[in-house]
Amino acid sequence: MEQSYVIGRLLRSRKAIGRVGRTIATACAAGTQVDAACLKIKNTGGEVEAELTTYHAMCNSACGYLFLGATSREVAPDAALAVHNSRLVLAFHGHPPPAAVAEYRQRRMARADRDRAAFIAAMGISRELDDLIRTVKFENLHLLTRAELYRFGIDTRSLAETAWKLEKEARPFARKFAMLKENGASFRPMEWRLSCESGKRVPTAVGKTTILVTADAAPDNAAGGSALRTGKYEVWRGSIDPDMLKAILASRSLHVRETTLLPDDKADITKFDIDLTGLTSVWPQLAASCAAATPAPKSPWPAIQQPNASVTPPAAPSP
Repeated sequence: MEQSYVIGRLLRSRKAIGRVGRTIATACAAGTQVDAACLKIKNTGGEVEAELTTYHAMCNSACGYLFLGATSREVAPDAALAVHNSRLVLAFHGHPPPAAVAEYRQRRMARADRDRAAFIAAMGISRELDDLIRTVKFENLHLLTRAELYRFGIDTRSLAETAWKLEKEARPFARKFAMLKENGASFRPMEWRLSCESGKRVPTAVGKTTILVTADAAPDNAAGGSALRTGKYEVWRGSIDPDMLKAILASRSLHVRETTLLPDDKADITKFDIDLTGLTSVWPQLAASCAAATPAPKSPWPAIQQPNASVTPPAAPSP
């Protein structure tokens, strides 16, 4: 812990930006990244081709204190920051009386608690974080929720996103995750996809939400429609024409306008932007699947032979 405080203060003095991620060496894709063969590749010297990703990345224990030192901190929706209480390991020479050992242990733990509380406060983080850490046993981990990250002042973004990533399945698709702050302290998880499909799924029920999407490069060209409710999810699905696709690939963000009808015939309007970082790099591989798309069996719904975008926000916030 003491070393993590030192590194955290160093990051603060350098005004560093902190993010939670992990490095995936390309040559170790079939392994675990930490087996003997992979470690041998990493330790041979020279450059090793690798990918930096936030997917399933974790920053736990002392790493969390180091992370707090960064001036700007970002925890992606698919990454995690976890905390737990400290453990004190003592080594004595000789055989001191048990009462003396207990007293010394109590004094050292009290000092450690004071040092941790002082460091958290010095980093501008809410003392609620220290209060929480005291309740988590050393043997356990508490994964900080998005609401806690925001409330404690660790990651204060109202919209946290991942970069677009290509999912190499039978029919590839580009995907990203986002967490949007709603009224109050809750965050809504969303999943965005861009794919090539040959048909529409039949909806189970129509929701009360309408989404309109425009891109930087062509603000007058829009896509959108009513949300479809599938179980506990609200799903918006819509086809994108070639001009709209070109505008998306030439833009830095999508502008989203979400309108929800209220019981009193009023409407609640939410506006936010979705970052397009990473989409242009995965599009060539995704485009190949568009060309290879085969017609689906005849359906009463209109056929789609062009990119299809969808967003899946759960109807209610989830942990």
